Amino acid sequence: MKRVHAYISGRVQGVFFRAEAQRAAKGFNLTGWVRNIADGRVEAVFEGEDENVDEMLKWCHIGPPAARVEDVLTEEEPYTGEFRDFSIKY
Repeated sequence: MKRVHAYISGRVQGVFFRAEAQRAAKGFNLTGWVRNIADGRVEAVFEGEDENVDEMLKWCHIGPPAARVEDVLTEEEPYTGEFRDFSIKY
């Protein structure tokens, strides 16, 4: 099991990135959360099977159709299992 904290930059706010990330994460059977941050990036935490987290990170490099992802910074953290589902934080 794996946990990754990600920061996605580019045109990622106002393009349904959070909603589509939630849909994708649920499709990969991941838990965690996603939110917009004040500097224009999207921040997310993904937990789940190693290969599913890796696939989600590949998705983050593309995002939804209206997004223009410039960079995805990631940091692997210790897996905690603390989440029940994948949510959008406001």
